This record gives sequence, C-alpha cells and structure tokens, in this order.
Amino acid sequence: MVNAPSTHDFEVVDSRTLYEGAILALRKDRVRMPGGTIATREVVEHSGAVAIVALNEEMKVLLEYQYRHPTGRRLWEIPAGILDIPGEKPLTAAQRELCEETSYAAEEWHVIADTVTSPGFADESVRIFLARGIYSVDRPSPEEEEADMRLQWMPLSQAVQHIYSGEIVNNIAIAGILGAAYALATNSVGMLRSTDADWDTKAWRFAQRKGWQK
Repeated sequence: MVNAPSTHDFEVVDSRTLYEGAILALRKDRVRMPGGTIATREVVEHSGAVAIVALNEEMKVLLEYQYRHPTGRRLWEIPAGILDIPGEKPLTAAQRELCEETSYAAEEWHVIADTVTSPGFADESVRIFLARGIYSVDRPSPEEEEADMRLQWMPLSQAVQHIYSGEIVNNIAIAGILGAAYALATNSVGMLRSTDADWDTKAWRFAQRKGWQK
C-alpha cells in the first residue's frame, strides 16, 4: 500500500560520485519511491553561497552587470559569492564579498531570505542579506570575470520594474530585490531575521565531502 502523501521515507538505496570539483560535486543516487519502486536521481552538491542587497540612503540598490559563462551572456545581479572558505560564517562571507566585488561595506545587516535555487537537481542554498549604511572601502584588484564587471546604483523601484520586464532574470537578485522592496514598503525591516539566524536549508554535503566545517 502506498503511504499517505508527505509521510514516505525516501531511502537512498545506493549512491555513486560521478564528478568532484572545486565548488561542486555530481552524484547519482538510487532512491526508494512510494510503492517500492527505485528511481535514479542525479544530484549536484554545492558549497552554498551568500548574496547582498546593498541599499544606500537614496533608496538605490547596487547591481552588477557581469558575464556568466553557462548562460553565454551578461546578467544583472546583486553582489554574491560562494561559501568556499572553511569555517567562514555567512555574514563574514557576505561582508567580504561586498568589499571585494564592489569596494563598499555596510553598517547594518539583516537576513532577507534563504533560497534553495534549483531543488530539482541541486542542494545549493543561498542566504540573501540586506545591507544598509553603505560606505566606501578599498578593494583588491578585480580578476577574471570581475575585471569586466560594471557596477550601477539603480533606484529600487526601477530594479523591481526591470524584474517585471525581464531585464533582471537572476533568481537570487529577483528574490533579494523583491524581498527588500516589500520590507521597506511595509515598514517591516525590523521583522527581518538577524544575521545569525538558523539556516536549516544550508547545503552541507559538499563541505562534509571536502572536510570543511558544516
């Protein structure tokens, strides 16, 4: 008899690593489905990431126009970076990425959202921060794609319109911009979570594979 919905234990019968790289791994799992059948699932393990909605006093959000090789085009995005330093806390990573990519820092930080970007095939989770009280700092010389990256302060309302028009398609940017716009429009920034809030969906398998701290 098939179990009632949402009660089945999806047991992994066996698992095999197909590829392991610097920031991700690909494995093939055989999983027991409701009714007893066995299905194959290919899973990308990812180190996870952080992203930042940096908002200045003029209600402008800092956007990056950056080349993304998998898409073969440049995309409008918010500052972001992977969690690839063992033991580094998410807030520390976000502060580092904001500085390294944009030459800015922030005095006030909150968590807007935790997103699971592609749950159909990957465990990647991204914590999106709201950063306010922006000020300039020194940054390292940009390298690789970042050497070609363009920064732009865009009115938050215009960024929202760019989402609706299809000009901003990066899902992390969409979640962050809309989340920030709603929090500000409803005066609910104070209800956002603290920077050390629990992150239950944080990816951990790749870090465990590499011997990093969970």
